[in-house]
Amino acid sequence: MSTQGNPGTDRETDYLARQLSDLDFNDRLLDLVDDASLPLLERMKFLILFSERIDEFFQVQVAGLRRQVAAGITSRALNGSTPEELLRLVRASLESMVARQEALFADGLVPALAAEGIALVGWNELSGADRAHLHEVFDRLILPVVTPLTVDPSHPFPYISNLSLNIGVEVRSRTDGTTRFARVKVPPNVDRLLALPDGTRFVPLEQVMVAFLDELFPGMDLGSSCIFRVTRDADLALDDDAADDLLLALQEELRRRRFLPVVRLEIDTRMASVHTDALAEEFGLSSDDVYRYTGPLGLDCLWALYGVARPDLRDEPWTPLVPAAFTSIERDEDDDIFAVLARGDVLVHHPYESFSASVEELLNEAAEDPNVLAIKQCLYRTSGDSPIVAALIRAAERGKQVAALIEVTARFDEEANIGWARALEESGAHVIYGLMGLKTHAKTTLVVRQEGDAVRLYCHVGTGNYNPKTAKMYEDLGLLSSRPELGADVTRFFNYITGFSQPPQYQELVTSPGGIRDRVIELIEAEAEVGPEGRITFKVNGLDDVAVIDALYRASQAGVPIDLIVRGICCLRPGIPGLSETIRVHSIVGRFLEHSRILRFGGGARPATYYIGSADLRRRNLDRRVEAMTPVADPDAVSRLEEILACNLADDVQSWELDGGGAWHRVPTVTGRGTQRLLEEAALRRGSVDDTGRGVRA
Repeated sequence: MSTQGNPGTDRETDYLARQLSDLDFNDRLLDLVDDASLPLLERMKFLILFSERIDEFFQVQVAGLRRQVAAGITSRALNGSTPEELLRLVRASLESMVARQEALFADGLVPALAAEGIALVGWNELSGADRAHLHEVFDRLILPVVTPLTVDPSHPFPYISNLSLNIGVEVRSRTDGTTRFARVKVPPNVDRLLALPDGTRFVPLEQVMVAFLDELFPGMDLGSSCIFRVTRDADLALDDDAADDLLLALQEELRRRRFLPVVRLEIDTRMASVHTDALAEEFGLSSDDVYRYTGPLGLDCLWALYGVARPDLRDEPWTPLVPAAFTSIERDEDDDIFAVLARGDVLVHHPYESFSASVEELLNEAAEDPNVLAIKQCLYRTSGDSPIVAALIRAAERGKQVAALIEVTARFDEEANIGWARALEESGAHVIYGLMGLKTHAKTTLVVRQEGDAVRLYCHVGTGNYNPKTAKMYEDLGLLSSRPELGADVTRFFNYITGFSQPPQYQELVTSPGGIRDRVIELIEAEAEVGPEGRITFKVNGLDDVAVIDALYRASQAGVPIDLIVRGICCLRPGIPGLSETIRVHSIVGRFLEHSRILRFGGGARPATYYIGSADLRRRNLDRRVEAMTPVADPDAVSRLEEILACNLADDVQSWELDGGGAWHRVPTVTGRGTQRLLEEAALRRGSVDDTGRGVRA
């Protein structure tokens, strides 16, 4: 748990540091790894996610702080720390987390897995027969693939790619005693965990390679060896204002990213580490940038163990239900998604309800329907075999007007999005790469359909990406509607982001930059005016915008009860007397990634106003991204939102609470009411059933 100082008269003590709050989420993942009530493989999944998030933290947050320090920037973060001070705080927090990760893995998960017949074993634990088997595997699969590279006056230190696993070894000539350092890259296209013939024991590939290094350097003597990994800065310094061709500029930046500075060196301490100082110097790192592990480097290798056929060690599978509003489509040949939406708005809640039977179905029917004239969509991230993009391509090939705004600068999805952009262009679709200087993060779709002598607009405004794979793992909301007011707004929105004009005036839609912060603060202030009779409840992924935080502080000082459900970063200090004593901050972490954004103003004896959409209450979302939020007023949809918020606030199974000092505490289990289990049960009760009374599954 992190401690970030105590509030005082200095305004800087009113806020928590964004980077430290981001790290705190990883600690909550480790809490789940340590939770013996969870299925064993699910605990291991949370450990893998922790490792992957730490990798990303270094590539983005640590790299950014290092750049600030190198540039001599001394401006202070929200908590008053300079970049250099923040780096020290981050290092201390990371060291504590890494030590906890190591202990949970070595002392908890490895023995527990072995007890279940899934053993992760080291080279020293193997029998002669096991070693002979792995020798054969090495000669057949590994030796032909690897390429040893020696450092000498004619061979400079080799390029080390980001997050690649490497073996460094001293190689000594038997003829003249000359010693060289050599690097062998662990091949990423060979299974990282090699299964022994019994199928229950697994050996790390890098340990097998170390055992047979002599075959890579015949006739030489080998000295000490080490296993290491580096993490590089992943920032893209893309100047799209100056780029004549954004795609070409982005491709050039992606090539440049491969050679950005190293920000972390990881060393496996089970091997000799005499090379640590030399490697750190080679990469321009100090001792503070070196992290030592006794377990495998990069725990994504454990996905192989997670995939073993042991359903008894996983959560019970959840198959998304067909939303109740759409079950008539399967029973009535004359009914389609357009007829359903003509009858009223439909709120869909993933993964409890099916993405493929709702959002994806809208795109599929629109692509095939001869009455559909046009489809417009914002794509931020999608899947590798995206049925969404396939539907857009089919629509374009059938002569429909298709406009797709593809955010090619979505971090770590840039190359995939470039590929989709080109495929869409080849089909005849209009492809737009967004507004200069802004990322387009909005989740919006518009379908224009000829119905008699009129044109009707169908739209979707959501909180999650158009990605059918993550829609089964991420908790998200979407509003499907044919209301003319919302359709007109979505039309104006697309014309704005695809054309060249000033931001339009909307009837319902609220967008950023500019509009969302103003509307949120306006509604917070309206609650503050009624004091203790007011009510504010937010469910977001992050909160770091100072203007919004200050508005919440003012509302709290007016006596307004405020509940914030913030999955990740939260820079607000709750429960501080005279500042935020009516504010409570919760975080829900479970099998599904909480991703939806819900804003509720009012409630109880006063009517409430609800919004859902793509924007978190973070400065980047409100100032540097194109976002869209929509009000929700349909009575059934409002009831659903109330249910979601009530389940989150009642949770004492998957819930953590933030204190004013910046530490998160797991809420003690008393009632056993877990948000995600309650919402699964609610989805089954809602009436998504077929004629036999069983739940209709997507």
